[in-house]
Amino acid sequence: MTRFKIASLAATVAALSLVAGQADAHARLVSATPAAGAAVAAPRTISLTFSERVAPAFSGFDLVNAAGATIRVQTRVSEDGKTISGAPARPLAAGAYVVNWRVASPDGHRMTGSTNFSVR
Repeated sequence: MTRFKIASLAATVAALSLVAGQADAHARLVSATPAAGAAVAAPRTISLTFSERVAPAFSGFDLVNAAGATIRVQTRVSEDGKTISGAPARPLAAGAYVVNWRVASPDGHRMTGSTNFSVR
């Protein structure tokens, strides 16, 4: 192999390692209560746990019913910084719900996603 090919290969490996390291820096949803797709009695609290700490000022979730109406939920981030939880402002009626979440990692990466459950 020529020196150019070796240098190119080394640069490619270094770049891929950097990208892989940055991908791990994003908070990802690891669990939700109620669990995704679950049919449950009306929950008093909804919680989302992430793979790493989130920035409280830029993290939270909205609860939306099947009609598209947003239900007010006051959220808070746990002491370890990995769980966002909140209690709906009123008891949830039977039906389908979507939890639309948004988080920011301490390094500034923002992520969004959703999970769903239904109340029987």
